[in-house]
Amino acid sequence: MLKNVVPFFLIIFLYNSTFAQRPRVKKQKTKVETINSRPKLVVGVVVDQMRYDYLTRFENKYGDGGFKRMMNDGFNCKNNHFNYVPTYTGPGHTSIYTGTTPKYHGIISNDWYDKELKDWVYCAGDTTVQSVGTTEKSGQMSPHRMKTTTFADENRLFTQLRGKTIGISIKDRGAILPAGHSANAAFWFQGGKEGSWISSTYYMNSLPKWVNDFNASDIAESYFKVWNTLYDIDTYIESGSDLNNFEGGFVGKETATFPYDLAVLKNDNNGFDILKSTAYGNSLTTDFAIASLDGEQLGKDNITDVLTVSFSSTDYVGHNFGVNSKEVEDTYLRLDKDLERLFNALDDKVGKGEYTIFLTADHGAIDVPSYLQTLKIPSGYIDNSQRKEKFQKFLIDTYGDKDIVENISNNQIFLNREKIKTLGLNLEEVQQAIVNEQINYKHISKAYTAHTMSSTNFTTGIEALLQRGYNQKRSGDVILVNDPAYINYHVTGSTHGSSLNYDTHVPLLFFGKGIKPGHTLKKTEVTDIAPTMSALLGISFPNGAIGKPLDFVLD
Repeated sequence: MLKNVVPFFLIIFLYNSTFAQRPRVKKQKTKVETINSRPKLVVGVVVDQMRYDYLTRFENKYGDGGFKRMMNDGFNCKNNHFNYVPTYTGPGHTSIYTGTTPKYHGIISNDWYDKELKDWVYCAGDTTVQSVGTTEKSGQMSPHRMKTTTFADENRLFTQLRGKTIGISIKDRGAILPAGHSANAAFWFQGGKEGSWISSTYYMNSLPKWVNDFNASDIAESYFKVWNTLYDIDTYIESGSDLNNFEGGFVGKETATFPYDLAVLKNDNNGFDILKSTAYGNSLTTDFAIASLDGEQLGKDNITDVLTVSFSSTDYVGHNFGVNSKEVEDTYLRLDKDLERLFNALDDKVGKGEYTIFLTADHGAIDVPSYLQTLKIPSGYIDNSQRKEKFQKFLIDTYGDKDIVENISNNQIFLNREKIKTLGLNLEEVQQAIVNEQINYKHISKAYTAHTMSSTNFTTGIEALLQRGYNQKRSGDVILVNDPAYINYHVTGSTHGSSLNYDTHVPLLFFGKGIKPGHTLKKTEVTDIAPTMSALLGISFPNGAIGKPLDFVLD
């Protein structure tokens, strides 16, 4: 036993002796610097109804500080698309911020027929909350119909609610849905006689002082002025003639032509509501967004805040005047100046290189079909009354009862399940019979049953887009698709909602901290935005996200 112990102690002695003969090296403490790799503020900008070609069509007239600053110093995804139908405002904003589609987030339209309530519902409507800042019902809004989280929600969870989220838009849905369920606040604009930014008790019981101060100022009233072109109208060669038959205009003005004296026109156009349909609505939104930076102390520390800003007036102008109008061009040239103002404010208040911005759109828009017809491009308008008459005759002739259909809206047919059961009919057979009937109608190009949408896995084509927009609990029994460039709308102005490129192809620009300069023609999808921002922040993806992080935009 002793024989084994002695060598062990001898080894220890020799080791220590050798170690003691080595020169002692003085250890230096390593200074560790903590670097905040996350931006102090993420700003999500959605331009309502912005086609991708507005970036290139008006590029020569943009300044260097707005769109071009993002294109030149940031990353430009030139082939960015919506990957579902329908391309409307509510679903668009929701999909951008949740990283998923109506199939999962549940916002299938701006409003839709509720199969359980047997009534119409609005995507942001909520009668359980009250208005804040107005006595009108326009404040009874919340995100409760959105089923999944946004990346702003995930940032709130990640930061233990220390990171703020503020949503701003003239439209309630443009402010509420992007900000998510856990937002500190969402603010939208009450027009009419009030001209105030409002909210709901979902977020607060009274408006913050900075919002009351803004509302009490004369900023909104200051835009009741003459809207004329920013530059000489003769230089607006990127648009059609100012006087034509394809534009709506305002009540009280005989022609839809510049200039527009808004102080004169406001009384015939519901007061402050007229601002929404002019370029000045975006300017007012910018004023309010800049005020929120100080009012909410956004980006003032190293805990990331999120500001969502949606510019709604581009949509109102497009619907009224059409995508080829001088009014649309002027609206984008003025928006370019407003973006420059916003970026300069961020530089000053948050700091250059301390914030990250993305800019995209909730949908595009079609050229006015009545204009396309003059160019012999296939296009036109849907006669719904003729369709309805023919369809009701089919229902009576086939089933002896037209009431087996409860509702037709958003290119969907909702069946009365109880009536079908009472008549002893098979639901799937009725759905298919209606598809077989509708496909024969003029200007209907495709029709699918709910059974097909829920039982067949489509990976390409319009069928895949329809399926991603189909929500099993909320969507109808039959889905209809119109011919390209055939719409259910006025003969003046533009609209949207289809799976075609004029509605799906929208800008996607990234700029700021963590973004490397560049561009790509690789196809990207709007559902990639939220995962990309989540990856940038190092937080969980929104819980229903199906998109992928765009690693090539991240530095």
